[in-house]
Amino acid sequence: MGTTGQDTYPFDGRPVTALCGGIGGAKLALGLSRVLAPGQLRVVVNTGDDFEHLGLHISPDIDTVLYTLSGLADPVRGWGQVDETWAFMAALEALGGETWFRLGDRDLATHVERTRRLRAGESLSSVVEAFAQSLGIATRILPMSDDSVCTVVETDEGALAFQDYFVRRQCRPRVSAMRYDGADTAGVLPAVLDTIADPEQAAIILCPSNPYLSIGPILAIPSLRRAILAAAAPVIAVSPIVAGRAIKGPAAKLMAELGLEVSSAEIARYYRDLIDGFVLDTADADLAAGIGCPTHVTNTVMESLGDREQLARTCLSFAASLSETVGPKRPG
Repeated sequence: MGTTGQDTYPFDGRPVTALCGGIGGAKLALGLSRVLAPGQLRVVVNTGDDFEHLGLHISPDIDTVLYTLSGLADPVRGWGQVDETWAFMAALEALGGETWFRLGDRDLATHVERTRRLRAGESLSSVVEAFAQSLGIATRILPMSDDSVCTVVETDEGALAFQDYFVRRQCRPRVSAMRYDGADTAGVLPAVLDTIADPEQAAIILCPSNPYLSIGPILAIPSLRRAILAAAAPVIAVSPIVAGRAIKGPAAKLMAELGLEVSSAEIARYYRDLIDGFVLDTADADLAAGIGCPTHVTNTVMESLGDREQLARTCLSFAASLSETVGPKRPG
């Protein structure tokens, strides 16, 4: 039985893999974790926005997934921990320290302990596994790589590391391109490749995260992209764009500045060589016929826990409907 008391989705325990980053991705990952059996879901998380700040290793997307799946996430901000306090930031500001990237007192413990373990020689993946166990998370959370990959945003103010663009500059600079430094040579965890290549895999779901800033870094790792291309399981993507607007974050602004159509159809084009199916919101139903692959139209705006669970069920049902018609899809 699932944690909601309803029957788990009938995949007979077959694994499901989700690729995600950011708040929208974590919301769907939570929904999937609640409608699947414990341990059935694996979540591959973006680390392209990891960086060092105040001497600490910060992993924002990983922490958002950890906090969301453990029930610790702040429901208002979507990031950080609920009931957070800010004494550290106030003391740091009084000393003239950098306060543009907010670290709450509870959140700080995560960064301190992660940094200590990494400096002691542990891998990021082993630290994440230990944190998940400590927080009582049954879902396996896998960083996309233990190697450093840095998302860099090319702007009219020069090249900016992701957090400089996203947090320090509040996405104000105009974007002309993106790159994922280190992705070409980054190794992929054997566990990630194994889960994607698993012949028993039921589905691979690209969550409604920012395709360019959250999913793009994952797909930029050549061996990981090849594994998805070769996967026998149906691959579906969920659009983060609804009626020409991003549900959360700068995706729409970024697309417009890159000269792209701000629509679900453009998101589908970005993923076209990878996916077998595409999920878009009811507000964009008129776009479905031109997507170029099987589509499913549903509510994709996840305002409540029920919304997250329902979208998860919809994605799994859609994937199941495609499972008889897909196989290893495209050359790597």
